[in-house]
Amino acid sequence: HCVDVLCALSCAHDSAVIVNHRTGARVVVSRSFADFTPQATFEIKKCDLHRLEEGPPLKAEMTREQGLQYYRTMQTVRRMELKADQLYKQKIIRGFCHLYDGQEACAAGIEAAINRSDHLITAYRAHGYTYTRGVAIKEILAELTGRKGGVAKGKGGSMHMYAPAFYGGNGIVGAQVPLGAGIALACQYQGNNQLCVTLYGDGAANQGQLFESFNMAALWKLPCIFICENNKYGMGTSVERASASTDYYKRGDFIPGLRVDGMDVLCVREATKFAADHCRSGKGPIIMELQTYRYHGHSMSDPGVSYRTREEIQEVRSKNDPISMLKDRLLSNNMASAEELKEIDVAIRKEVEDAAQYATSDPEPPLEELCNHIFYNNPPLEVRGTHPWSKLKSLS
Repeated sequence: HCVDVLCALSCAHDSAVIVNHRTGARVVVSRSFADFTPQATFEIKKCDLHRLEEGPPLKAEMTREQGLQYYRTMQTVRRMELKADQLYKQKIIRGFCHLYDGQEACAAGIEAAINRSDHLITAYRAHGYTYTRGVAIKEILAELTGRKGGVAKGKGGSMHMYAPAFYGGNGIVGAQVPLGAGIALACQYQGNNQLCVTLYGDGAANQGQLFESFNMAALWKLPCIFICENNKYGMGTSVERASASTDYYKRGDFIPGLRVDGMDVLCVREATKFAADHCRSGKGPIIMELQTYRYHGHSMSDPGVSYRTREEIQEVRSKNDPISMLKDRLLSNNMASAEELKEIDVAIRKEVEDAAQYATSDPEPPLEELCNHIFYNNPPLEVRGTHPWSKLKSLS
């Protein structure tokens, strides 16, 4: 019997101490992985539809492994962004810095529904996607601090990070949307059954270049999922003050659209799967509006409470937080234990701390690398504002 208890303990991920109050005896009861529910089905919110006969399903299946993976991804992005906030306040990160906390379910859900070989392009709130596209936390934080080990060698900063099949953060509002349509055109041209996820915010939704891109994509039936991450505010302006129509999923007019709960990772995943099938079956583009919310201000220079109340932010955090929602599902369906999730949290915290250590100790890129990786190849190169007699040589 003792051996059995030891075996149970050794394969357990979780144990509880039960005390017999009559005799005072303490018994360690353990749960093995076999005790957890391996899979469960969840009811999810119905999407609003535009020019579609039917939409994504109203139920979503999730395995324990998937649940833990989504939890890990979202918690990592949250911790990474909170660390970036801290480094910015310490003046270690300078310049522009737009944080993604609150919107984690969008990145995790989209990534869970597409292939790694599919393409993705986003605006400047890009740290979350840089991580889900496979870049290490330390490379992201080192890019933010302008160090050599950063994903863009310390020269891109917060808004310009790239990875294979990820065309980065783009600093000009809405400029990534025509680029995304171009990537989708390349997918169609190469006939590789890939698609491009093109993301933009509610603030960019009124840009003229979006509608030009929609028009071309619809004419040529490009495999493009246009996704509006509607976090309710474009800089300090609420959507109601900026848009005559806040139904962003209908803005494609002749392009079908979906409006999705962007705070629920399963809603986002099922809607993106639906949209991806639509594109891959040759039906052309589709628009998705993810209704989400950012906890930080527009950028680090925006306190974020002059145009909205602290109570509003607190209410979203307490009632609609994407990580808490997933955690509740895992716990209430016996798919994970509180201790196990705590262990994951501790491990992520440590990983982020180590990455921050790296990002603050790694050297900055040397001055002689200033002209590397640029398109101008005829030395010498004259840079306006430098000494008139200094010549810089391009090594790209």
